[in-house]
Amino acid sequence: MLIHTVIFWLKKSLNTEDRSQFFQGVEKLGEIQCVKHNFIGTPANTTKRPVVDDTYDCALTVVLKDLKDHDLYQVDPIHLKFIKECSHLWEKVQIFDAD
Repeated sequence: MLIHTVIFWLKKSLNTEDRSQFFQGVEKLGEIQCVKHNFIGTPANTTKRPVVDDTYDCALTVVLKDLKDHDLYQVDPIHLKFIKECSHLWEKVQIFDAD
């Protein structure tokens, strides 16, 4: 199993329509055939602690079968369309892959 976690920091200047476009795009990623599970979230209102980074706007976790499916996910037309249509909306992205 491969866990692909992507953390997005959106541009501060986005309006409601821009944010909606982004989150709709993120939701579409779950339709990629090789995705076993996906989870989308925003920072939780947990107690502030030095080890917690809640400065991001969206966390996406995608569960894939293996590295082969990860590689298929990266070149899937849905993923490529998301990058093309939404990359101008984020200021920073950080990826964590675990197996």
